[in-house]
Formats: sequence, structure tokens, C-alpha cells
Amino acid sequence: MSAVLLLVVGLGAMGLGYLVYSKFIAEKVFRLTADFQTPAHEFEDGVDFVPTNRYVLWGHHFTSVAGAAPIVGPAIAVIWGWLPAFLWVVLGTIFFAGIHDAGAVWASVRNRARSVGALTGEVVGARARSIFMIVIFLLLLMVNAVFAVVIAGLMMDFPSAVVPVWGAIVVALIIGQLIYRRIIGLGLVSLLGVLALYALIGIGPSVPVQMPAEVGFMPGNAIWILILFGYAAIASLLPVWMLLQPRDYINGLQLFIGLIILYGAIAVLNPEIVAPGINSNVPAGTPSLFPLLFVTIACGAISGFHGLVASGTTSKQLNSEKDVRFVGYFGAVGEGMLALGAILAATAGFASLGDWQAMYDAFGQGGVNAFVEGGAFIIHNGIGIPEATAATLLTVMAALFAGTTMDTGLRLQRYIFQEWGEIYDLAWMKKPAVATLLAVGSCLILAFGAGADGSGGLIIWPLFGTTNQLLAGLTLLVVSVMLVRKGRPVGYTLVPLIFLVIVTVLALLAQLRSFYEAGNYFLLGLDIVVLIASVLVAMECTAALKRLRGEAQAAK
Repeated sequence: MSAVLLLVVGLGAMGLGYLVYSKFIAEKVFRLTADFQTPAHEFEDGVDFVPTNRYVLWGHHFTSVAGAAPIVGPAIAVIWGWLPAFLWVVLGTIFFAGIHDAGAVWASVRNRARSVGALTGEVVGARARSIFMIVIFLLLLMVNAVFAVVIAGLMMDFPSAVVPVWGAIVVALIIGQLIYRRIIGLGLVSLLGVLALYALIGIGPSVPVQMPAEVGFMPGNAIWILILFGYAAIASLLPVWMLLQPRDYINGLQLFIGLIILYGAIAVLNPEIVAPGINSNVPAGTPSLFPLLFVTIACGAISGFHGLVASGTTSKQLNSEKDVRFVGYFGAVGEGMLALGAILAATAGFASLGDWQAMYDAFGQGGVNAFVEGGAFIIHNGIGIPEATAATLLTVMAALFAGTTMDTGLRLQRYIFQEWGEIYDLAWMKKPAVATLLAVGSCLILAFGAGADGSGGLIIWPLFGTTNQLLAGLTLLVVSVMLVRKGRPVGYTLVPLIFLVIVTVLALLAQLRSFYEAGNYFLLGLDIVVLIASVLVAMECTAALKRLRGEAQAAK
């Protein structure tokens, strides 16, 4: 199979999805209008509620939801073959992720920019809200703790990436001032920001910053984790225009340039995909394709974390309701494009099937390493960029995206603690500084609870996909109930909702058995918690929609 053919088909399908399907959803289902006053204007405060240019907001939304997950998930899932991963990414982006992300923004904007978790209590019921809050807390805990470990590991393994990763923060702060104070136009700001970012990537190998393996009584990567959480805590309290928006925007541009380089190299080289379409010779211990494929590839097809970003930060910055389509749906398309690039790099970036099989000798192998090594191989052989430079570029791209997700994730976790303060009337918990300390503290407890190296967050990563998809189902439930109440077509959200609940429950049952057989009782207990939440979600879905149908019939 030609990688170029797969690239053209994938990009063409997602492009049609945005041009045709998202237009239908925006006009006939959500019925977006420019006349509605968005919360960004109604509650404008210059900190969280800030009317934002839709291109800048798209950059924030896209880079916040992307992170490293749409690289890791697809690059692991190709162990079952490239065809299932390709179909789920493309079709999932068009018919699942796009309407999920746009729906979450729309639902929040129509309800004073409240998070989907808080909104659930009003739209569905108090029990659903309680379930949602538990799932959200677990998911944010996983995302923040694990991404800190991932970034720390990248900086330990690739010291040439340290200067570009931290220098990007300085670039973002400068860009934020230039945009917010309207000193120069967005086009020139974008050009200068991209040039500065790639200049940092260029000089990074010349000024490597190597953290010692041991610093006092702590490992070097643990020091990086503490520094990252200290930075994220400060970033979560700054006005969104100062760092969060410009950092995400410039990273979004950088990603597209990176994808253009990767896709351009594929077009020039036209490598053959060496991985099988359907892998009938998977390594021992690999779980079944169904249902694990649909939770292994969460981000890149559909992801509940997107709903948290959409209703947590994006909805507070939306300038016009009409922007929901571009920011929400096209944001999902952007992540689908990244996932497609990961699939191609992890299947066509190897010289032979034997080399590919050596990378994928066990389930869970591949991931970022397959993406970086395979992508660097394609870029070097396609357009001549030195393989080490290409690998540095892709490594920095992954680290920057993980960092932007961590920034947004910690801000969202702060919002969750503040919402709990409102729900349970705890005045002290409503304070931003206190809520931030609670968010950071809970992440550090998880990260360092299993050892001094700070990698404890990784132990619950196997449950990330299932928890993530459960959250996506809950978000679609909220959107579906709102649509029914407004007399709008509901099938476009109801079908993805039913599918996600089914695959999540089946995946949790499959993992339950594997955790028990492995004697991993911590993961076993967490699996049971999430499984119970899944069953309760299914019950709430049925009860809420049945109740609404009864109300509609009574009204007739």
C-alpha cells in the first residue's frame, strides 16, 4: 500500500467532513447564530472570559486537546494493522469527534460557559453530575500526572530539546503582549513567532541542557516533574491571553508546519507501508482488536478530554457562536490529521517488515518512539533533512504539545475544585490559588506515590482510554438531552453515544480480567470504579431520554 494514497484518501475524507457534514450540523442541528451573545462578551473579565479571534482560539483549542495522545494512541494501535487504525481515525473524526467537540462548545456557550460536569446536573440530573465529576477528576489526574512524566522523560533523553521547550514559553509571552495590545497584526506576529520557535529548535542541539541523573536525594526526572508543575501552577493562574492562548496558537502553527514537512516528505518519497493491513500475527499478550482499538485510539478519533477543554476554557473565549463550527469541529479535524500522520510514520517509516516487527514486539510498544524514529526516517530520505535534526523537530513537537495539554489540564482541574466549592458551599475552595494548590497536590501525590522518581502516574495510564471514552459518552448525553429539549434532530449525537457506552463497558470487562490475572489490584480497583460509572452512565442515558420522550408525548 502506498503511503501517499492513504494520505490523500484520509485528508480528502476529513476535508469533505468539515466542508459538508459540519456545515449540515451547524445549520440544521445546532442552528448556530451570530445574534447570540456569548459568555466571553457577557462576562468579559480579561482573565478567563476573553473574546478571542477565532484563529487564535482554534490554536488554543486544538493544541490543548491534542497533546501527545493522538500520537501515542494511533502509533500503538497499528499493532493490529494499519487498516483498522486508519478507518477509526478518519471515520471517528468525521462522525464522532467533530460533533462531540462542537457540541460541547455549543452546550457550554448556551449555558453561561459552565463546564460539562456542572452542566450535567442541570440538564440530566444530580446523580449524573456526581458520576461526571468522579470521571473528570480521574481523567485530569491521569492526563496531568502522566504528561508531566512524558515531558520530563523527553528532556532527560533529549537534552537538545530543553532550550526549545522552555524558550517557547518566552516566545508565547511576547506574542501574547503583541496580540492583546494590538501592537502589530496577527499575520506578522504569526510569522515572527514561528521563526523564533524554529530558531530555538535549530540552536537546541548546540546548547543541550542535561539534568544530572541524581540531584541530592532525588532523580533528575523527578526534579523536572516538580519544575513542570510549578510552571503549570503559575500558568493556570495567569490571564488566558497572556500565555495560554499565544502558546497554544504558536504551537498549532508549528504543528501544521511539522505536518507539512512530514506529509511533503511522504509525497516526495512515496514510501510503502511495510506494516500489514490486518495483522494476523500479533505478539503474545496483545488484547483483541475489538473493543480495545476504540479505547487505545481515543484522542485522534473521539476523546472526552476534548469536552473538558471545549466547555472549560474554549467556551469562555468564543467571540461568536458561529465560530463553534471552525473552532470545535475543525479542531477535531486538526487532531485527526495529527493521528493520521502518526499512523503513516509508524507504518511506513521503516525499511522492512522485519524492522517494523522489531519495534512492535509487544503490545504497548511503539508510541512516541515509533512516531519520532519513523517520521525522521521518512523526512530524511524524502527531503534530505538530517535524521538527527528531524528527530529533534518531532521530539520538540511532541513535548510542546504535551506541555500545552498539561497547562490546560491543570487549569481545568482548578475549575473542578472551584465548582466543588460552589456545589458544597466551601468558600475556601472557590479561591483560585487554593484550588490550584489542591490540583497540583493531587497530581503530585499520584506522581510520587509509587516511588521517588515521580513516575507513579504511569500506573493508571492503561485506564486512560476507557475513562476518556466514558467521559465522551457523558458529554454526548448532555448534548443529546439539550437537542431533544429544543426539538432538534438527536440521532447524530445519539448513535456515537450508544457506540461509546458499549465499547467502553466491553473494554473495561476485558481489562478487568487482565488486571486480575496479572495480580494488579490497584488497577483492578480503579477498573471496577470506572466500570460502575459506565453502567450508571448507561442507566442515566436511558432514564433521561425516556423521561424526555414521555414529556414530549404528554405535551402533544
